[in-house]
Amino acid sequence: MEIIRSNFKSNLHKVYQAIEEADFFAIDGEFSGISDGPPVTALTNGFDTPEERYQKLKKHSMDFLLFQFGLCAFKYDYTDSKYITKSFNFYVFPKPFSRSSPDVKFVCQSSSIDFLASQGFDFNKVFRNGIPYLNQEEERQLREQYDEKRLQSNGAGALSYVSPNTSKCPVTIPEDQKKFIDHVIEKIEDLLQSEEDKNLDLEPCTGFQRKLIYQTLSWKYPKGIHVETLETEKKERYIVISKVDEEERKRREQQKHAKEQEELNDAVGFSRVIHAIANSDLNEFKEMTTCVFPRLLDTKLMASTQPFKDIINNTSLAELEKRLKETPFNPPKVESAEGFPSYDTASEQLHEAGYDAYITGLCFISMANYLGTFLSPPKTHVSARSKLVEPFFNKLFLMRVMDIPYLNLEGPDLQPKRDHVLHVTFPKEWKTSDLYQLFSAFGNIQISWIDDTSAFVSLSQPEQVQIAVNTSKYAESYRIQTYAEYVGKKHEKQIKRKWTEDGWKEVERKRLNTQCASYALQNHYHHANSLTATGTVGKRTLSPSRAEAGLEARVSEELSDAELEQTDSCAESLSEGRKKAKKLKRMKKDLSPAGLDSPSVEWTELRVLSLGLGLEMMSPVTPQGDPRGTPRMAGHRQKPGERPGTASPRSLQEEPALLTLCLRTSGLQNCERINFCCFRPPRL
Repeated sequence: MEIIRSNFKSNLHKVYQAIEEADFFAIDGEFSGISDGPPVTALTNGFDTPEERYQKLKKHSMDFLLFQFGLCAFKYDYTDSKYITKSFNFYVFPKPFSRSSPDVKFVCQSSSIDFLASQGFDFNKVFRNGIPYLNQEEERQLREQYDEKRLQSNGAGALSYVSPNTSKCPVTIPEDQKKFIDHVIEKIEDLLQSEEDKNLDLEPCTGFQRKLIYQTLSWKYPKGIHVETLETEKKERYIVISKVDEEERKRREQQKHAKEQEELNDAVGFSRVIHAIANSDLNEFKEMTTCVFPRLLDTKLMASTQPFKDIINNTSLAELEKRLKETPFNPPKVESAEGFPSYDTASEQLHEAGYDAYITGLCFISMANYLGTFLSPPKTHVSARSKLVEPFFNKLFLMRVMDIPYLNLEGPDLQPKRDHVLHVTFPKEWKTSDLYQLFSAFGNIQISWIDDTSAFVSLSQPEQVQIAVNTSKYAESYRIQTYAEYVGKKHEKQIKRKWTEDGWKEVERKRLNTQCASYALQNHYHHANSLTATGTVGKRTLSPSRAEAGLEARVSEELSDAELEQTDSCAESLSEGRKKAKKLKRMKKDLSPAGLDSPSVEWTELRVLSLGLGLEMMSPVTPQGDPRGTPRMAGHRQKPGERPGTASPRSLQEEPALLTLCLRTSGLQNCERINFCCFRPPRL
């Protein structure tokens, strides 16, 4: 049954009834695209974790639209041993029904549009007659706007932008609009004096002019008229003024509110279908999915799992439907309910969402019934609630993942042991052949590209992993690490980046407090003349000596309440915090040798992010006169004038060149340079 905007409300009860009666139902969707970034084949990786795969697909798919939604309900008739189907094909489009409703922006992928067009998809029906929808947050905001508008409305039925005090004083009208407003008032006076005319339709005008009309009439005619804004077929807005008594005015206001409520319900539209069947991380997605679909089964995963895996070669929907008509499967007996159109699988109406949902259900029935043949005695009909199909529930197929077959919606995902996998980084110019050459001594390998400069390499023998890692320590242009090391470092980066907006503010406040506290401590060091600053450079330590700890404790006790209040006040202003930071810079020049003779002090310049969340030491570089020479790529003799890191690699088994130690600083943006003193304890 085709469902569009015009017949949605009249057929909604049929949808509810079909869902309530069904033993199970199948769904399908047609979208405006798949990925707004790289192609899915390049975006995904053979060693993605379920979390990584979810985040990748979510990041590049949220701006596409669902054009068509297919729903097919299946109910088993035990009398005739057949399934009764009720199929629905919904055309969906988020049309804004008013100026206050969301105006959705979306993207299209040319290959997806071309594919749907080649299948005879009716785009005009989507855009002209598609059913609107709102998510729960949009619905809540719209209802709040209507409630606020209703509270602000006055006797003249004013709009929400009219001030509640408007009717108490005359309205100031701009000079260029006075003639227009005077003409409107003349028409209204004629309407009130006329015994025949009951309504007055004003000419379409601008929003500002309508606002002036509402404000003027609210003050000049607090009773006796009803004012309402309507819209022509060409989307032109105009005002209708009616002569009414107080009782009629209230009745019309109630009708207006009822109409607005109906429009809001229409805007919610297709969302009610999803609610009847029933912007996050993976766990939230799992919770939401199992809440809406408590028992979800993926036919592609079912066909890719034993006992079907060995007898089904192609799990694409069309090919799967054909295979399940052949031995050893038995196609089910199916019939459409009265009043519902029937599908003919011979005609192959593929990529109409309703038809795809229909054959998805047929595939499930055939595979479920096949499981019944393993029972003793065999069963020809296996219910959707049978224990035989429970192992397939709430698992979603993960395509192109080597060792994780599915995403588990009901609990933690599988965590395979990837001790045979290496993470390799290399120059952008490298190709797959370069990686094969690099690992040529390790036999058969599998390569899964991550991006232009990194990839996973799977070795056939796990004991060779450490050999490859150790050998690469001498290389400059590429680096190899184990999968465990890669995951650990990535997890650390994710923890550092996972700051909420409130968290950033809290960290900034603490940073400013720390700066001001440090400044107060340094003042005490300076005035007590007890700190020795030397130019000696040694190893830096974060652990203070006993003398430092005692001094800091005494200084902390000596801080006055006024200084503490000054410290707290620094968090109130970012500019004040920066002033304190500048004073810290100047203290480097003011400190002079005196006092302490046990520890020495070295000044180390650090780069500090302006929000105080990251530190990066200014890294040393190799002097130009270093006898060790320029860093070279392992196993490669660099030609004169050749750019480092661009040549193809040699095998890891060849004699490597020594790597010159050279630490590079990352390109931090918007950084402050702040001087920190690091105390070096005395040698024992």
